[in-house]
Amino acid sequence: MEDKKQSVNIAKVALLSSLISMVVLSGLVFILRVPLAEFLMNGAKVETTSHTAVVTPEAAEPLVDMIEKVNPAVVSVVVTKDVPVYEEYYERFDPWGFLTIPRIRENGTEEKEVGGGSGFVVSNDGMIVTNHHVVSDESARYSVVLIDGTVYPVDVLAKDADLDIAVLKIAAPLEKALTFIEFGDSNTLKLGQTVVAIGNALAEFQNSVSVGVISGLSRSIVASDSWGRSEQLDQVIQTDAAINPGNSGGPLLNLYGEVVGVNVATSQGADNIGFALPASAVKRAVDSVREFGEIVRPFLGVRYSMVTKRMAEANSLPVDYGALVVRGRTPEELAVMPGSPADKAGIVENDIILSIDGEELRDKDLASILRKKTLGQEITLEVFSKDNKKTVTLTLEKAPK
Repeated sequence: MEDKKQSVNIAKVALLSSLISMVVLSGLVFILRVPLAEFLMNGAKVETTSHTAVVTPEAAEPLVDMIEKVNPAVVSVVVTKDVPVYEEYYERFDPWGFLTIPRIRENGTEEKEVGGGSGFVVSNDGMIVTNHHVVSDESARYSVVLIDGTVYPVDVLAKDADLDIAVLKIAAPLEKALTFIEFGDSNTLKLGQTVVAIGNALAEFQNSVSVGVISGLSRSIVASDSWGRSEQLDQVIQTDAAINPGNSGGPLLNLYGEVVGVNVATSQGADNIGFALPASAVKRAVDSVREFGEIVRPFLGVRYSMVTKRMAEANSLPVDYGALVVRGRTPEELAVMPGSPADKAGIVENDIILSIDGEELRDKDLASILRKKTLGQEITLEVFSKDNKKTVTLTLEKAPK
């Protein structure tokens, strides 16, 4: 009996000791609640910081430095024109002059800004590249605005509507040698490559910068302007760098600050789809102006229609690709121009040009391949003529005006 009583007493003491320990521990936790919370929070911060990648300003410096270097070479092209000035006057409506009616009449003209675009300097003496459609109005006057606000009048040295390129030249003494941009190699562009577009966005925001990637290569598009005029452009570069109205003629640059394209068009109804002319074709046009004073394109001397599978089936052609040499709708539009390189090489109407220097005309237009060639260059053509394939060699000449 004594042992049982002693066991109960020991259990009571143990329970009491446990309760006292719990009260003491709870008190300590309550007293130390603020330091403990700070310790836990600081520990969490340290852990988070150790695993978070921090983007520093230094990481963006190469791009910033490149833009600062080339930005002075990007200009805004301003289009001005003499437009009529109209005034309102009142004409008497009755013999007594009690009643008058308002009329409008022309009273002279004034020069006003009617359009704009972008361009970039390619030589320190003021040669500038832009789009043909920016400076296509023969009755307008053109000037360029540098990034520092300096305004210079310009002359249009040469234009190529097919390529949509124009070359301008500053027509006034320069205050100093201009910053200019070099051409890069557009033939080595890769999908996903970073590019930068600079231009006079909306003809309002001068030297706006947008960054994107190469989204597509060798695109063919039909571009239209605000006047409803359209043109077929081949082998253009697609990019998601923002190209807005007013950016036309501005440069598309790689990360080395080299021009790899000339911004030319956007896709209406789509987001982040813009197009640029390849620098390789533009550089040839600029070199031509430097050498000849005009844009000289290699001339073959044929009128043609690109062969499709449907055309081949409908006309029982022996091949389903190539350029079919055909005459136009009028007697003057001959299939082969007399005295041309094609004529000298023996190419005749209804021949089919299959390839140029081994490059087949399957998914590529004849004109787009010829643009890659130079004046005086010797080329080899594979031609299907009179049920036989033959190879001819000819020398490209200057295209007649």
